[in-house]
Amino acid sequence: MIPPGHKPGSRAAVPEGEMSHKQRLLAGLPYNAEDPELTDDRIAARKLLHKFNVTLEYDDVEGRKEVLRKLLGSFDEEHPPFIEPPFFCDFGYNIHLGKGFYCNFNCVMLDCGPVRIGDRVLLGPNVQLYPVGHHVDPAERAGVAGLEHAKPITIGNDCWLGGGCIVMPGITIGEGSTVAAGAVVTKDVPPYTVVAGNPARVIKRLRPGEEREAGGVDGHPPQKAARTD
Repeated sequence: MIPPGHKPGSRAAVPEGEMSHKQRLLAGLPYNAEDPELTDDRIAARKLLHKFNVTLEYDDVEGRKEVLRKLLGSFDEEHPPFIEPPFFCDFGYNIHLGKGFYCNFNCVMLDCGPVRIGDRVLLGPNVQLYPVGHHVDPAERAGVAGLEHAKPITIGNDCWLGGGCIVMPGITIGEGSTVAAGAVVTKDVPPYTVVAGNPARVIKRLRPGEEREAGGVDGHPPQKAARTD
């Protein structure tokens, strides 16, 4: 089960050859997802998610916050996240949320690698964050018997990810950026840009302080930029 107060990286250095598969996962090394310790951690997360998504009343704000304290790696207590159920993740303890995070329905974070999200970030419905990956060689992949690998996903302050977008392993989304609805992000997103498409590409560059919208994100119509010059 997940130890109380567990934080990734809170372990003494262990030679790679002596690491458990959980230690390998937390260190960003290939790991066996079927390892019993990791299986126990996933089960513990599923139980917390069932309580969050199904058991608790929608207006039980304190109850939801308490579940998130047990589930997530960290979040800002003074400006706690608001996550619309249902929400799904693998372990929870690899997720770190900044101030005022908002997440719409059906978000998926496969946190086999770290998911680090900055302040005032908004996620639309059905956003999917995928730090985890498998070998493309089927012999190496070996179904569920092969080793998995994971790379961190980092999202900077003041970002907006539109509904249904997908973020692939190892991606950094720079602060102030917008990812249009349905985009598939396969490369890093520069700060203060709007990206769209599959694969996502930059369609607009913004200046900090300007209010601009890409249009079509989460189904909202385009709006004219508010100029400050």
